[in-house]
Amino acid sequence: MLLKPNPANLCFGCGGANERGMLLTFEQDDAAHRIRGNFRLGAEYQGGAGFIHGGIIATVLDEVMGKVCRFRGVHAVTAELSIEYLKPVPVDADLVVEGHETEMTGRNLLMVGEIRNVSGQVLARGKGRFVIVDPKRHTQQAATNDAPKEFAGKPLEK
Repeated sequence: MLLKPNPANLCFGCGGANERGMLLTFEQDDAAHRIRGNFRLGAEYQGGAGFIHGGIIATVLDEVMGKVCRFRGVHAVTAELSIEYLKPVPVDADLVVEGHETEMTGRNLLMVGEIRNVSGQVLARGKGRFVIVDPKRHTQQAATNDAPKEFAGKPLEK
């Protein structure tokens, strides 16, 4: 199943309503429980000359891992994210990103993601902990700009 940017979503990574966003598109592999995407980012996303900025690399990995929550039919937010920058990621290159779940404990979903070049070489790898949230409560808190108690500077219990 192809996951196209939602035209009503303002998300910088995957939303279709953000004209300055990346408009990332993903493919949902139901058999393997993996999310994959092919992308190419131009010079406007670079850090060092000719290479994608590290924060943008983290964003792409966060996006792919976040989409993995679809297999559980839940809404989750990023609680922790760590990135390994293995090789420079060039701008204007065809790239592949892929993510999958490794574990679920309570409301915590542990994910991994990788960015590879078209030859299959891993350029960056991410690990993330996502916390399942009640979508109604999360929407209400976003509207009032009131962060949930579990994000008040201390980690959730596992």
